[in-house]
Amino acid sequence: MKHLLFLILFSFPFFTGLAQSNVYFTTEISPESLVKIYKALGVEAKGKVAVKISTGESSRSNHLSPELIKDLVHYVDGTLVECNTAYWGNRNNTESHKRAIAERGYNDIAEVDIMDEEGEINIPVTDTKWLEHDIVGSHISNYDFMINLAHFKGHAMGGFGGVLKNASIGVASSRGKSYIHSAGNKTSGAGADQDSFLESMAAAAQAVHNYFKQEGKDIVYINVMNNISIDCDCDGNPHAPELKDMGILASTDPVALDRACLDMVFNHESVAGDDASPLINRIESLHGTHTVEYAEKLGLGTQSYNLINLDNEIESGVNELLETDGFQIYNVYDISGNKVLDRAKSLEGLEKGIYIVNGKKQMINQ
Repeated sequence: MKHLLFLILFSFPFFTGLAQSNVYFTTEISPESLVKIYKALGVEAKGKVAVKISTGESSRSNHLSPELIKDLVHYVDGTLVECNTAYWGNRNNTESHKRAIAERGYNDIAEVDIMDEEGEINIPVTDTKWLEHDIVGSHISNYDFMINLAHFKGHAMGGFGGVLKNASIGVASSRGKSYIHSAGNKTSGAGADQDSFLESMAAAAQAVHNYFKQEGKDIVYINVMNNISIDCDCDGNPHAPELKDMGILASTDPVALDRACLDMVFNHESVAGDDASPLINRIESLHGTHTVEYAEKLGLGTQSYNLINLDNEIESGVNELLETDGFQIYNVYDISGNKVLDRAKSLEGLEKGIYIVNGKKQMINQ
């Protein structure tokens, strides 16, 4: 019977915990390492390339600086893209948003496109639990390839912001942002309960991902973990970061990527001056991890991943799996398909036997 269960387990790639996505990681946060981690993905940018960023609500916001991102933007001959905000501020209409972009210095490194400057279009959602469609800036149709370049940080409404938020709220038009925040209420930009809002973000992120997975298009994802405040770049006066910079992570799977960043935060050993607990409290208080969990449920990606450390390149050019304490995460199933360890730091405590460790068969002899 056990042999039959084991055969079944390996015969169906959709079994939770089997399929893993590669997430690349470097501790170095520099223009050069941003290009390096993009290259590691092995996906060539073709056609007209959009680089989706947040331009930040003020000069005090923690948005990614033009100096950091310029080499990557130039490497792919990309256009920086944004959409107007739904809240009152200096980016809620195209005219003021363009002024803010100029003030931040983004015009100095590349062309910047406000994608909803000339209106919006609807793109289909796979999950219609809350949304009938995703409302995005009409200029999305001008692009063949997107680099979702997000700043990973906290968020006052979503708990955290990474590539899933950057694909959903970030690519949505001003009206589309309200539509997501209200979980599909077309007459109000608010009023949704927390989980329905988070699930709407996951559905919208999947819509954008699917749009760029059409023939001739593609999308990749990068999170930069620097200036990690509990507040989003949409906050013009954010809390000072209490967690030190952690690095840059990238993947073709947005669910695995945001999950890996969350795991790094939740497994961080905090000390004075390098404290993850405020961000963890922010995420937990808003059930922020539900966005990732629901996105996996929708089939957008997987929370099971290999974290590949680009800092540990060996002479053969093969990258080693990251095994540094606090970063290597183990998802473990028994041969009956029952999860016995969920994002654990070690394999201690497992009884002797055969297990599926991060999608691979492994004998535990302890």
